[in-house]
Order: sequence, then structure tokens, then C-alpha cells
Amino acid sequence: MSECTHDCSTCGEDCKERKASQKPQLNKYSKIGKVYAVMSGKGGVGKSTVTCSLATLSRRLGKSVAVLDGDVTGASIAKAFGIKDKAVGNEKGILPAESVTGIKIVSMNMFLNDENDPVIWRSSLVTGAVTQFWRDVCWGETDVMFIDMPPGTGDVPLTVFQNLPVDGIIMVTTPQELVSMIVAKGMAMAKMLNIPIIAVVENMSYYQCSKCGEKLYIFGESNVDKIAKQYGIECVVKMPLDRVVAAACDNGAVEYAELGMLEELAKKL
Repeated sequence: MSECTHDCSTCGEDCKERKASQKPQLNKYSKIGKVYAVMSGKGGVGKSTVTCSLATLSRRLGKSVAVLDGDVTGASIAKAFGIKDKAVGNEKGILPAESVTGIKIVSMNMFLNDENDPVIWRSSLVTGAVTQFWRDVCWGETDVMFIDMPPGTGDVPLTVFQNLPVDGIIMVTTPQELVSMIVAKGMAMAKMLNIPIIAVVENMSYYQCSKCGEKLYIFGESNVDKIAKQYGIECVVKMPLDRVVAAACDNGAVEYAELGMLEELAKKL
């Protein structure tokens, strides 16, 4: 089997990659302005926290906002916004839930009997669900949509980047050398697929002592500026460890949290 060149004109009609690249149409009752994918090279770096924070800040700026939870097997967006409603639909399609401030949300947990039930699916079903969230959900008129991506550079990121009109990527990382290496792979993927990286957010960059104000670099000194420069990315945000924000996400109250570190980035989106 020949190696995929990402040029569908060189493939046969039976090529799986070519079939996957047939772009799904947005629900006819939906109109979405900008679409941003929040991506990480690996799990556990705070990608969903960044997604929820940017969505909240964008809403505070007066924009109509939607969040598509593309992390089907590790869905957490609904919990961070305190949404427990199950998905419903009508003749227009699947209806997104709305947060207390009016952010429209679709997450796999909304389709489960119990949010703790595991989603044990093969990748074809997972990518199909993400495509369905785009195609069958009645998003209405939305200024900006954030897609919370699963970690890595596998099937879901490839499906999203090839099939959905993604305007840019927000890459999330942490200071550890290993994570930085994996994030560089994600950046290389974005470059190969011609998706611009809008910003790099280094989460857990440091801890600032509440008493003396000293910054403690628990996970080591950052090298995110070096990586960003390598890929020509000008916008770098360094977020501290913040147990208040983490607790807000755990308790479904992210919209009430102080999220100032990401405010300037939200204004650029």
C-alpha cells in the first residue's frame, strides 16, 4: 500500500483517506463564524481548561460562542460548565445545551445514561461522532466555535483538520521536556495540513506563592518561547498553576472564575 501524500488527486476512489476527506456540510440552521481547535500533544496538560476558559472569555466579550467537545472518549466540557442535561432534538437537528451565560455546548456525556459510563469505541465511530456533532447539531448563529480536541495527532485531529473549516489552532503544553517534544509533533502536523497556529499556551508554567509572590518553576524552566520561535508563532501565553480555576472546572463553575491570563488571547480570536 502506498504512503498517503495528503493529495487526494493521486488516490483511487476506494482510498479510505479520500472518502474521509469528503467534507460534511454544516447543519442548514447553523451559521458559524470562526472555528478554533484547541490541541495538545498529550493528555493531562489542561487542554479542556484552556478551551473552557477561552469560551468563557469570548462570551464575556459579547460574542455568541459554541464548544464542540471532540474528545469523545474523555469528554469533560459539559462537566466544567455544570451541564447535566441530556441531548434532545427536533426537526432542525440535535439541540446543544446552553450554559448559564449562553454558551452552546455538545459533549458525548450528554448522550450517555451516566456520565461515568466509558465510551469503548473504535476510531471510526469516534470520528463519526465528531463529524455528526458538526453536521447534525443546530448551532444557530455563532460568532466563534472552539473544538476541544483529544490528545495526540491521530484520527480525530486529522478528520477535524481535513473536513472542518478550522481557522486556527491553539496549542496547549506544559514545561516538561517530554511534553514539549510531543507538542512539536502537533505543530509539525498543523504545518503539514496548512492550519495556522494562533497561539501556544503553556499551562502549569509556574506556581506563584500567594504570600511572597515568588514564582516557583515546579516542572522546570520553560522552553516554550524557543519552540514557538521555531514555528514562527508570536503569541505565547504562560499560565500558572491555579487551584482556584481547577476547582471551578471540577465544580461546573468555570464561567465564574477569574481567567485574566487568557484575556488578551481571547480578544485576538
